Formats: sequence, C-alpha cells, structure tokens
Amino acid sequence: MRRKIAVIMIFAVAVFLVSGCKKKTDTIPIGVAGPMTGDQSKMGMDFRNGVTLAVEEWNARGGLLGKKIELLIGDDQHDPKQAVSVANKLVNDGVVGVIGHFNSSCSIPASDIYHRAGIPMVSPGSTNPQFTEKGYANVFRVCGRDDQQGKVGAEFVTNRLKLTRVAVIHDKTTYGQGLADEFRKALGPGVEVVHYGGIVQGDKDFKSVLTSIREKAPELIFFGGIYPEAGLLVRQARELGIKAPFMSGDGTIDPKFIEIAGAKAAEGTYLTFSPDPNNIPTAKEFIRNYTAKFSQIGPYSIYAYDAANILLDAIKAAGTTEGKTVIEKLHSMEFSGATGKVRFDSKGDVTTAPYVVWITKNGQFEEYWKP
Repeated sequence: MRRKIAVIMIFAVAVFLVSGCKKKTDTIPIGVAGPMTGDQSKMGMDFRNGVTLAVEEWNARGGLLGKKIELLIGDDQHDPKQAVSVANKLVNDGVVGVIGHFNSSCSIPASDIYHRAGIPMVSPGSTNPQFTEKGYANVFRVCGRDDQQGKVGAEFVTNRLKLTRVAVIHDKTTYGQGLADEFRKALGPGVEVVHYGGIVQGDKDFKSVLTSIREKAPELIFFGGIYPEAGLLVRQARELGIKAPFMSGDGTIDPKFIEIAGAKAAEGTYLTFSPDPNNIPTAKEFIRNYTAKFSQIGPYSIYAYDAANILLDAIKAAGTTEGKTVIEKLHSMEFSGATGKVRFDSKGDVTTAPYVVWITKNGQFEEYWKP
C-alpha cells in the first residue's frame, strides 16, 4: 500500500513539474532588444515604442494565429556581453522572433545565440556589414549597411563639398570604427586624411585629441559613433575654436545630439541617414498613430515598427511560429512597410537602402543632399 501511495505521489510531482516548466502557449511572445537604459536609452526606447505600436495594432485586430502577441523587453545597455545574456534569456523565455539589437557590437554576438536556437532576428538599426556576412539564414536588417552609408558620405565630401583635408575619428566600437573606415576607404584620391584615430566610448573630455586635430587644420571632421560622444565632441571643438564642420552617421542623427552639443555648436553638422519619412506617402499613417501615442518620433522608430510588422507578417504567412518556416517566408516575401516596399536578399540585407545627407539647421535636422 505504501509503495502504491509513493508511486502515485511521484507521478503527481512529475506531472506538476512538467506542467510548471512548460512554456506558455496562450500567447505568441516576441522580443525587442536594445539599450533601454543608460546613455543610449533614447535609441532603445524608440525601438521599444515602434514595436509596441505594431504589436498593439495586431492585437487590436485579433492577434496572430488566433492568439494575442506578447512583447518581451531585453535591455542590453549597448554592452556586447549583456547582449548575449539578453539573447539567452529571450530564447529561454520562448520568443519566436526578436526585433533588435541596435548596436552592431551587440547584434553580432547575439546573432550566434538566435542562430543556434533557429529564431529569426530582424534588426532595425545594426549597420555594420559583418552582421549579415556570417552566413546566418535567420538574420535580417531593415536598415542599410555602413559600406553604403560611408560611400555616400565620402561622395558628398569629395564631389559636393570638394574638400581636400579631413580628420577621421571613431569610438572604437564595431559600428563606429566600421563606419569611419568605410568613409575613409571611399574618399576620392584628392582627399587627404590628416588625422585618423579613436576615442573611448563613455569618456567625457575629448579636448586633448581635438587640440591635436586643430593643429592639422582639417576642412571637416568625420566621427563614427553615437550621439552622446558626438555631441560632446562638437561642443568641445567649438570651445577650442575649431570651425571645421563635423560629419557623422545614423547613430548621431537624434535630437539628443543637438541637446548635448547645443544648437549653436551643432549648426551645420552633416549626417548620413535614410530619407525623411515625412516625405514618404506610406509613412503617413504610422506618423499619425505614433505621434498620437508617443509624441516625438525617433530616427529608428519607423524601422522598429516595420521590423515588427515584417516578422509578424511572415509568421502569419507561414501559419506557424516554427523558426525554419518563418525564416523561409522572410527570405521569399515582399513586405509593405511604412518605409515602403521591403525585400531581403540572400544575406538578409534589404535590396534597396537609399542614404542621403542631412544637415543640422536652427536646432533641427533637414534633408540636404541626395546622391
């Protein structure tokens, strides 16, 4: 009798443990990952808001595959090691896809985790070419690449501004140095790089390197990096009497850059980024709905929104959340997004990635030049 009771108890415990450890099946969980806290949190929150809007719109229409979509947030603090931890947690939590990460230095190591798990990953903002050059079928991005972005910046400096002396600095990150190197590589033969070097991301005082650059008398200073350091560099350069304009990329084109630099110091800074969504007809509904809910649109809000919708459209078309089938749909379908038509090539890059040059003017960003 005692043996029978013991067997029953063991069976009951086993059933409890299995049911308790079983992942939730009443929702479809997707992840969004980026720097949600820290000095780059503005970019992370833009990601989160864009994805949140997409998920809420889907749920309002009845959800996906008969279930509500659940959004899980991962804060990588733009730290590669933290990004790997976030990726492992999202995988363990059962996400069927991930929107993220923002920084290439985070997306690249995190992609190893998602690849092993067979989970699709769609980045709204990682531009380093190596992100999609690893041969992972599950990796996609809805933005362009730094070899495209750097080329446009170099063409602008060489052919539009017709400059002959530039300084190039970067923040030593995968993104920042990668963009700086692509810009430098694409400069015309008549352009001399009078200074090339790096700063440390997170530092606050750059006057030593700027003083060295001032002695080289460049006609323009290019910075590969993100807005916290870009703002300080521009402000401190003006304090040192450096009048040469700055140029940077998509990691700098955020109102926080102007706030940190000051509108007067930031005036005339050139930035490479995609075209203004206010001039894209397909973006009008997104702009209306986003501003009603979150007010100001960030540079990558629309890309996060499109990335989420693309992932969810692929799941709907697949009729399943099974990774391999969803990934195949992502590669084979053409998607209609707020930014327009999106199709991925075999590497997971968008087939069309138009970059233009913007300029800061009167405390705002304006589209300035198209190649």
